[in-house]
Amino acid sequence: MGMGVLRVVQRNLRVWRKFMFSSLVGNLGQPFLFLLAFGFGLGREIHPIAGYSYLQFIAPGLTASAVMYSAAFETTYGSFTRLGTQSTFEGILMTPISPAELAWGEIIWGALKGLLAGVIMLAAMPLFGFWPSIWALVLLPILFIAGVFFAALGLIMTALAGSYEFFNYFISLVITPLFLFSGIFFSLNDMPPVTRVVLRFVPLTPIVNMARIFCYGRPSGPWPLHLALFIVLTLIVSWAASALLKRRLIA
Repeated sequence: MGMGVLRVVQRNLRVWRKFMFSSLVGNLGQPFLFLLAFGFGLGREIHPIAGYSYLQFIAPGLTASAVMYSAAFETTYGSFTRLGTQSTFEGILMTPISPAELAWGEIIWGALKGLLAGVIMLAAMPLFGFWPSIWALVLLPILFIAGVFFAALGLIMTALAGSYEFFNYFISLVITPLFLFSGIFFSLNDMPPVTRVVLRFVPLTPIVNMARIFCYGRPSGPWPLHLALFIVLTLIVSWAASALLKRRLIA
């Protein structure tokens, strides 16, 4: 399975290089704008949270959200284009590459794009006056795992979609709520107990928390357990994405 997955990733990389700058602007535009508007604007009116300035508080969470957006958009709009409009998947399946390899190739490619978005956000932090800790290197594989999860989630939507309009529901009802209610802009510790428990089950929440503690070199709490549970969830979602895309391709 490994070589087939690699070939799919290589193919997507070669095509993406032709329009990578516009792609990066589209994926990173929203996190950067929120960082500017909330960090430099609203942040001036907000007291420090957990020892961080508001700009420092939201920057790691926006890094996690950049991974989510980039990975999910690639395996929705990008993968659906390759599935339907361009008939790229049909051509790939004429080769020895199997549907499972194709699915995993799309997931890994989406995860790599998500990781790239996260790395760019981390690299941009000094522009806003603060430097990530050396512990941020530990964060990189975590961001890749998050990319796998959201790429697989997006591929599930592609396997179910009948048109591009279907993704409006996914963005409005899944991605946007994850962005707003994962503790990026507010501390979950200040929420009522029931609300706090509910929000901790939002899939992006543990990634936001780990991004924050590793960005500033303060690893604490049961993060290894949260990471292990997220990996299990990622494997389940990835298996579902592969199975659903296979069913869509051979239907």
